[in-house]
Amino acid sequence: MEYISVILAAGEGTRMKSEKSKVLHEAAGRPLLGWVLGAVRGVETRKDIVVCGRAIDEIRATYGDGVEYAEQKERLGSGHAVMCARGHLEGFAGYTLIVAGDMPLLRAETIQAMTDFASGEHCDCVLLTAMLDQPAGYGRIIRNKSGNVEAIVEEKDALSEQKEIGEVNASCYCVKNDVLLRCLDRLSPDNAQQEYYLTDIVELINEDGGIVKAFVVEDNAECLGVNDRVQLAEAARILRERINVAHMRGGVTLIDPGSTYIDPDTYIGADTTIYPGVTLEKGCEIGGGCTLYPGSRISAAVVGAGTTVQNSVLLDAKVGENCMVGPNAYLRPGTVIGNNCRIGDFVEVKNSTIGDGTKVSHLTYVGDADLGKNINVGCGVVFVNYDGKRKFRSKIGDDVFIGCNTNLISPVNVGEGAYIAAGTTLTDDMPDDSFAIGRVRQTTKTNWKDKRG
Repeated sequence: MEYISVILAAGEGTRMKSEKSKVLHEAAGRPLLGWVLGAVRGVETRKDIVVCGRAIDEIRATYGDGVEYAEQKERLGSGHAVMCARGHLEGFAGYTLIVAGDMPLLRAETIQAMTDFASGEHCDCVLLTAMLDQPAGYGRIIRNKSGNVEAIVEEKDALSEQKEIGEVNASCYCVKNDVLLRCLDRLSPDNAQQEYYLTDIVELINEDGGIVKAFVVEDNAECLGVNDRVQLAEAARILRERINVAHMRGGVTLIDPGSTYIDPDTYIGADTTIYPGVTLEKGCEIGGGCTLYPGSRISAAVVGAGTTVQNSVLLDAKVGENCMVGPNAYLRPGTVIGNNCRIGDFVEVKNSTIGDGTKVSHLTYVGDADLGKNINVGCGVVFVNYDGKRKFRSKIGDDVFIGCNTNLISPVNVGEGAYIAAGTTLTDDMPDDSFAIGRVRQTTKTNWKDKRG
């Protein structure tokens, strides 16, 4: 069976009190809409249509050609939103999934089970429902004696006895596309809100002798919609918990899962230990047997097996195996660190490569440079890569010793085995095995203290 999805994302999200579209607010490192797309794509949808309101340009800028777009210029209800996508639905012979764009907790496994149920039971329509102890605010599910769904009654239109029903509509539908198109032609705004309710398709399908069933979700949290920042935080908490549990079951130790923030699509190898206050963003790759100490932020970075990171920031950088990073190191984009390296406290590396076994221990800036293997970089070394207009690159060969407080005025090339004395300002290239010293000769004046007046 083939599927397409229609994701309803035209809501204004006024309770978010934000200029940003509600569905683009992030929960656990991914926009709400991204979580919904991930869920529906679990059944390998043929295409995904996002129904947008005024934020169509903002959503298009985020998702580009990865989805198709329909615009709902007027807010006339959920049925009207699907009507706006009609041009994308014509000629399709499978099932259409209709999902609210603010349901980030919906799982791909639930969508798969729901669609399997729809095709296995030969249903014209299947609704995702939840059983709630406090159903106020939700549309109630009205079943007939055989257990099929007769209607969905919205809260504002429900009779007092209908409001006692605990089974509610979760705003997720799986409908035969040809059936859906016929129903859209017959929707009417004859209700308290004077809107086109998508829920009315249930009665229309029943009038035509079709089969409408409900699929009850196992975890009611999946039906949580996000309408304000409080609900956004709650959704993010649940998503982070799911992510952390999956990593722990995969062999990762989280000292305090509640204070560990891991974005989706992050890989962490077995036997890695992560301490409280660590943030892993944008699909990091952490090797096995690593130790990430408190206060580290690692974003879009790769950390090799056996490496230790202490209280440091790694942004779009790559660190090899069995390295020591930090405390308080800052690895900026374009940084590639080899194996068995030491990048110490208050070291900043930007757009540079550092070879195996090289030690950059403390208080140093390495920018736009290529360092070879087994180099010792002393304290307070600065690669001076910018002349106020342009940036320049330097190259340092293997087995070089760079003394403390050295300034390398880029571009310079330093040959293998060279030795640069502490305090040198290096302006010229150095051949292999050479020695450079470039500092003012010391002058000592005796009895000077007494002559200061």
